[in-house]
Amino acid sequence: MSSPITLPVRETDGEVRLDRFLRRKFTTLTQGRIEQMIRKGQIRIDGVRAKKAGDRLSPGAEVTAPQEIVIPEKKDDGVVRVRLSPEDERWLRDMVIHEDEDVIVLNKPPGIAVQGGTGMTKHLDKMMEIFAVDEHGKPKLCHRLDKDTSGVLIFGRNPAATAKLSKAFAGRKTTKVYWAICLGTPHPLSGEVRGWMIKAGSAKNPDNELMRRAAHGEPNAVFAITDYHVISNAGTKASWVALKPITGRTHQLRFHMAEMGYAIAGDPKYVCDREPIGGLSEQLHLHARAIRIPHPKGGILSVTADLPPHMLKAFDALGFQQFEGRDPFEHFRVDA
Repeated sequence: MSSPITLPVRETDGEVRLDRFLRRKFTTLTQGRIEQMIRKGQIRIDGVRAKKAGDRLSPGAEVTAPQEIVIPEKKDDGVVRVRLSPEDERWLRDMVIHEDEDVIVLNKPPGIAVQGGTGMTKHLDKMMEIFAVDEHGKPKLCHRLDKDTSGVLIFGRNPAATAKLSKAFAGRKTTKVYWAICLGTPHPLSGEVRGWMIKAGSAKNPDNELMRRAAHGEPNAVFAITDYHVISNAGTKASWVALKPITGRTHQLRFHMAEMGYAIAGDPKYVCDREPIGGLSEQLHLHARAIRIPHPKGGILSVTADLPPHMLKAFDALGFQQFEGRDPFEHFRVDA
């Protein structure tokens, strides 16, 4: 009889269910096969028979399994690999603005979807396969940006890092600052927008998704808060506004600025009664400029993303000087 395999649970695996841990290690392993081996007493945790697939593992534990677990059912590894053209791979790698063993941060261009949807064949979540490692697979998304929004986008490179980063987003332990060019100049120049909002349109097709104002107590309504500060303005026709979302609702910033009467330039969904700003691109002028977030290994990760070309052109056309916003966090309370 062959000796069993010993699989140590590392810090990068985090707190994880037994079945998920095993499927990460063996990509052809089915849930049914895992449960069968547990019933037969072939899977042990620290020498003790596993009781169920949902048993929790912690870093430092050891899982033992029979040698047969590694015998593939197919000649390939069962994983569909993404094959990018050399141009697309170079394009993706050029987006990287921070990389370490736990985190990858991209400066996402406008126009590329973060995740797939109806009819979506090209999106970043799929393309990140080129950064995959055998032990953990491809980096995992920790939050989202709209297709037409550019800027900072964070991925976790291992399960433990992804869990900690996602928890920081969910627990509002991050400080995110966006830059927008808006129609008109908000008054007062600094303030807070808050209120109830609700999804309308199609949740299955992000292109048709739309938020609308809701009443307190309306089913499925969510409360949203945004802090804002006007950094500069071009007379009464346009302004450069820094936005800090306190909550993370779908289309929150776009909805809030339009509700105030100062819609973001180039936004086809959330509009106001003001005249468009002449001479600008029709693209959305909203950019995730910077983020501060607890790093999975300790300390604070602070990353700033350069403006996309269409917003640089708009800044030049409107006379906005980037040095006026050299510290993206200057006007807001920092949460991380």
